[in-house]
Amino acid sequence: MGHLLTMENNNEKYIALKAEMFDFNTWLTITGVEQLKDKINVLLKDCGFNIVNFIEHEFPIKGYTAVWLLAESHLAIHTFPDQEKTYLQISSCNENKLSLLKKKLIARR
Repeated sequence: MGHLLTMENNNEKYIALKAEMFDFNTWLTITGVEQLKDKINVLLKDCGFNIVNFIEHEFPIKGYTAVWLLAESHLAIHTFPDQEKTYLQISSCNENKLSLLKKKLIARR
């Protein structure tokens, strides 16, 4: 494994990491937009993820898509309300935070 390099920029610390990503995807039974946003925001914060930005789009007929840009990568959801399903996909460079998120999601089923 290579060395870690710490750089200071505007009082924030950045660490050069090994180039590797960890992914997880699952189906949820929640399709309500506000409920999804609230639950995912809490889940991300509880797992230590740093939310950098958020973008969403509600489709005029049916469906909703949202993406949380994370310092550790991203999480995206896509709803299929007519089938009572939401697809969640997360990619992260932090395996520990992702493992915690998976455990919390599985425990809530």
